[in-house]
Amino acid sequence: MAATNGGQARQHWSSRFAFLYSTIAASVGLGSLWRFPYVAGANGGGAFVLVYIAFLLILGTSVAIAEMMIGKRGQGSTVASVDALVAQNGSWRAWRVIGWLSLFIPFLGLSYYSVVAGWSIDYARIAIWQGFGTTDAAESLAAFNAQTAAPLHQAIMQIGFIFGIAFVVAQGLHAGIETISRIKMIALSGVLLVLIVYNAVFIGLGDTIVYLFKPDFARLTFDSVIAALGQAIFSLGIGIGVLMTFGSFLPAQASLPQSAFGLTLGILIATLISAVAIFPIVLHYGSDPQGGANLVFVAMPLAFSQMPGGRLLAILFFLLLALSALTCAVAMLQPVVSWLEERLSLGRKKLCALAAVVLSIVGLPSLLSFSLLADFHPLSWIRVFREATVFNILDFGVANILLPLNALLIALFVAWAMRNGDLRSEFKDEPALYLPWRLIVGIATPLAIVGLMATL
Repeated sequence: MAATNGGQARQHWSSRFAFLYSTIAASVGLGSLWRFPYVAGANGGGAFVLVYIAFLLILGTSVAIAEMMIGKRGQGSTVASVDALVAQNGSWRAWRVIGWLSLFIPFLGLSYYSVVAGWSIDYARIAIWQGFGTTDAAESLAAFNAQTAAPLHQAIMQIGFIFGIAFVVAQGLHAGIETISRIKMIALSGVLLVLIVYNAVFIGLGDTIVYLFKPDFARLTFDSVIAALGQAIFSLGIGIGVLMTFGSFLPAQASLPQSAFGLTLGILIATLISAVAIFPIVLHYGSDPQGGANLVFVAMPLAFSQMPGGRLLAILFFLLLALSALTCAVAMLQPVVSWLEERLSLGRKKLCALAAVVLSIVGLPSLLSFSLLADFHPLSWIRVFREATVFNILDFGVANILLPLNALLIALFVAWAMRNGDLRSEFKDEPALYLPWRLIVGIATPLAIVGLMATL
């Protein structure tokens, strides 16, 4: 029976498949379309990929089970779910911070992620209306800097994006999240297939296959292993509150091990296919494969300008990028709206509008970090943030501190603060997996995350 919140039965996914494609759509964004190839390129290519796959399928799947378990058993917002499990297990009340972190992280993340999403919408607009005519790297970089330095124009893009995701979330689980996720996965499959066929015909896939998948263990360092762990956490969005929230929409009979493995396998396939679709273009047209995530707005326009049929490919690519940003942001807004629904009786549409207004205001400092606040360094007294803008601080803080910290707390809470019988009940169809999972979540994962955070 569905749990109730505010007197209303909690919705469940229309099917297990809907949960899978919605969760994969929420996870496959800029991290899969660009970050994975350049991180792999900087850390040993194929050797890094093998370590990343191991982390994703073993540690990633295990922690995903733990995070979804909190939502599935709590049947509420991130805050309500954690509070309920703390009470049921008689656990230390300080564990409740997990619920608040799982609410705060997506809200804070959206405040600066919406800036990058605004860029993707802007570049999709440029690709459609005029195309990218430059074949000079300096000109492409200058064009990007000029775009991001126009505060009013970028504010329109960012705020429009925020209200767009609020509109989708306002439609509810089935008509909103499931529908946009289904559209995204169809578009993702189609565009990546077009790019792979194009690469195979006009560029060739051989260099990319060697670069990404031929192991060179001589280039694999301790830092590479840590980078692979960080990329695995980043790929799954562990600790951001999305898996916990989406897990709360799972019916009681759903198998968490099967759901989590399907999720990680789907993300792995999408990530590797994206790399094969995008990386040949990067290598062939001389872009730096280690250049960084933001260079998607510099390197790719430059490449498309030199490619036969590049205008059409640019339109498809940047529309896909914008749609990917949309589905990721929709998933990040849902934990916030779920929490608001439990506290305010304004109706879902009004709560989504309220969240959009607040996000638009909170996101302004990140937006202005590329123009009016470009020389504002609020934490200059800290060495690592000496020249960091508000955007840089939020980006680093969320990705490198808050996400792994929350993932660590989730693993420890589920493994050591929840009743053994409750944990075993989630493995009733896969009893042989319980003990290995418990060891991975309770011991291996905390050690790995502490190691990751110690390298910062």
